[in-house]
Amino acid sequence: MAEDVSANNHASQKLGFTLDVPFPSEGEAVIALNSLSPDPEPRKGGITKELKAVGNVLSVQWTADEARILRVSVGSFLDHLALVLETMEAFGPPVPQ
Repeated sequence: MAEDVSANNHASQKLGFTLDVPFPSEGEAVIALNSLSPDPEPRKGGITKELKAVGNVLSVQWTADEARILRVSVGSFLDHLALVLETMEAFGPPVPQ
């Protein structure tokens, strides 16, 4: 859910959104992270996106100046995440090395 991350300064209010996606294993979370990390935000300003894998959870945090920009970025990310999940399901779990 979007939240106001700047409660005291209304002139520079930022919106934030955090998404945690659990995976069956840490390896699968890292595969998803590596698949989704190369896609930088197309805009130069107005939004930031940080991805990290902690254990078996992929965590994504956005900060944006406008709700519209945040909505588009999260929607696009969810489309890419769905594709990564479908691909991982089609190929099965990672082979231990």
